[in-house]
Amino acid sequence: MPRLLSAALMLRRDPRLLQLPPYLSLVCIVVGVVWLLMLPLDQYSRRTYISENALLPGQVHTYFGGSDQNVFRAYRHEIDALKYKSNTEINDELEKIFKGIGLKVGRQNFTYQSSGNTYAGENVYAILQAPRGDATEAVVLVAAWKNLEDEFNRNGLPLALALTRYFRRWSLWSKDIILLVPPDSRAGTQAWVDAYHDAHDPAHVASLPVKSGALQGAIAIDYAQEERFESVHVIYDGVNGQLPNLDLINSVVNIASGQLGMGSVLQGIWKHSQQYDDNLKTVLRGMLNQALGHATGPHSSFIPYHVDAITLRPVGRGWHDEMALARLMEGLFRSLNNLLEKLHQSFFFYLLIHKHRFVSIGTYLPSAMLIAANFTIMAIALWVRSGDEEKDAPAAKQTRDDRHWTRQAARMEEERMVAAAAAAERDVLLPLSFVAGCQFVGIIPLFIFNQTPTNLLSPVFVLFSLFNVGLPHLVSYLLTNSARPPTAQQYMLIRSFSLLLLGMFLSSLATLNFSLAFIVGLLASPLSFARPWRPPTTNAAASGTTSADIIRHLHSALLQLLSPPTVLLVGSLLGGVPLTQVLGEAAFGWNIWSMHTPLVVWCVWWPAWIVGQTAVLGRPAPVENGKAKKA
Repeated sequence: MPRLLSAALMLRRDPRLLQLPPYLSLVCIVVGVVWLLMLPLDQYSRRTYISENALLPGQVHTYFGGSDQNVFRAYRHEIDALKYKSNTEINDELEKIFKGIGLKVGRQNFTYQSSGNTYAGENVYAILQAPRGDATEAVVLVAAWKNLEDEFNRNGLPLALALTRYFRRWSLWSKDIILLVPPDSRAGTQAWVDAYHDAHDPAHVASLPVKSGALQGAIAIDYAQEERFESVHVIYDGVNGQLPNLDLINSVVNIASGQLGMGSVLQGIWKHSQQYDDNLKTVLRGMLNQALGHATGPHSSFIPYHVDAITLRPVGRGWHDEMALARLMEGLFRSLNNLLEKLHQSFFFYLLIHKHRFVSIGTYLPSAMLIAANFTIMAIALWVRSGDEEKDAPAAKQTRDDRHWTRQAARMEEERMVAAAAAAERDVLLPLSFVAGCQFVGIIPLFIFNQTPTNLLSPVFVLFSLFNVGLPHLVSYLLTNSARPPTAQQYMLIRSFSLLLLGMFLSSLATLNFSLAFIVGLLASPLSFARPWRPPTTNAAASGTTSADIIRHLHSALLQLLSPPTVLLVGSLLGGVPLTQVLGEAAFGWNIWSMHTPLVVWCVWWPAWIVGQTAVLGRPAPVENGKAKKA
């Protein structure tokens, strides 16, 4: 046992073993990226199927048509007359229409503040009570006055009214049907859903005068185009990357293609070849929407409350008209009406390859976990290395120079090295304080960008970017010229604690928002290899710039290119979206949708970047008699 213990300790202090973690960390990053790139292949995805047999999508005959088309045209004529009216005047007319159908009507005022802008309006909604139900469950039909692109929902709202009037004639409904008409697709839907679940702020959002039962699902219609359409675009991304039950999407695809001969598309890819290129494009677009965490339609506000919801938007030019979309809606509502409980059988965590194939969480999660694991591996390695007693190394080298070792001398040397390899005392006060301070500083940009008025967002961002460039240099200068500058061991501990936190945050986030964890982890991966460069010797310093200085500045420049402000600016340029709009949307999401993407960027990624950049610019102080001295 003593020899085994001695061998284990020798192996633990083997320099070759301590050189392994950086390569292992790099392998984790490469394998994680390759893993993701393999997901669009058919060998790593599964064919979609209906898990909830009670849905029976496409198994009923739809009857909407004939005279109902005349009803739709009449409603469209009435809606066109209201196009330029105020929100209150529009709701007055809609209330008359609802009451004429025989529905209970409710109205709700809301006022939100974000980035110096006021988002105010009034929602109007009506409840069709189920003849065969007891008002314990309900399904929502959403037809916003304007969609996210601020386009007038000219055909969507009349179609919703015609459908509600049509549903009123049937006695088969076991769930109430709620028709919601918000003035927009952003704030209005969020205010209504919050108030329905009593999660609203009464100072800004009014309570609902009438309610129904627990919401089992929500379908939104976004039909702003005038001409006939070819396919229906299924928009399913929710706030903070949450997704509806996969059975809901599969039901739409099943009814559209199997019963109506209608195409269905995902993630804005109108002509999907079902080949690797389009599969990868669908996955990446889905991951981008999930990582951004913003609402992609009026349905997105329902998903955080575990209400499965999607938005249907007709696209393309074809031979399908509003009657085909109405029959699709009828079949979908009748499928949801069959449910005895909420959708739960199928997947809530998935990546869609195309409308007929998907990847489940057990297949795609390891890619993000591997990238998060690389930070943890480096954190553990740095912790181990920080305990090495470097001053004992020369003595060991002198002993090894003896060419005439005997077996007994070798055994004595092993025992001496084990005793000398005792861990050095770690000074953790400065590293812990520094890392905690960096984490706390992240609150500053989070507050600034979420509270600054829209017209000042661009200049504030420019000033913050300049501050972001100079901050690590200033911090490094203050640390190096302090009364007790950090030693090499303390720099190791600073990096170790920071990488440990980053790995912990990202591995936890991967189970909630895989895409955000993967993208942030990939952009932050160079931080695993950030380290201080040794100061030049006296002769080298006198001769001018050294190769170590050049590498140090190149490393710092690389990290600067991958800083959150730079990535945000480049992303807005590549996406063709003004930077002010990006920052304003992020503030709107934080203040109204409770979007946590800004929190991850400024309180997880940015503090880790500050630590990495400071470490690269740092100058470890030499140690004499166990105390650091200025270089």
